[in-house]
Amino acid sequence: MYWERMKGKPMSGESDLIKLYSGRILALAADIPHLGRLDAPDASVKKRSPLCGSTVTVDVRTQDGRITEFGQDVKACALGQASASVVGAAVIGCTRPQIEQARYQLKAMLKQDGPVPDAPFDGLEVLQPARDYKNRHASILLALEATSEAMAQAEQANCA
Repeated sequence: MYWERMKGKPMSGESDLIKLYSGRILALAADIPHLGRLDAPDASVKKRSPLCGSTVTVDVRTQDGRITEFGQDVKACALGQASASVVGAAVIGCTRPQIEQARYQLKAMLKQDGPVPDAPFDGLEVLQPARDYKNRHASILLALEATSEAMAQAEQANCA
């Protein structure tokens, strides 16, 4: 009798997870800007989340400390893809300090109930519902972490 009443109903907590994957998150995940790798980038970084296995590889070309070209290969859950989508849409023209500030703000938003990252990364607010899913945070942070590290490598290469 109980099982028949429960048939087709999400289990406790499952409905919250379903809400997490909103239409907006799924739309972002389906349309990731700058998808693909660059030929001869100034720097390339691959980051992997050990918990879920999501990976993001970022290629950058820079000029005067700003990203002029960006490419990314994203193999992640919908939340990691949505994050990469927002990052890809905002990253051209950004400096390393801007990327690092966005990464810091995204971490604070997810872990400490902090505010939404500043523009041009304010689209990451769509990921606020993921605060309660700590096992998803690493995947959400991959795109900014890879971009930050790629910028650092590009700066070192330009100084050498």
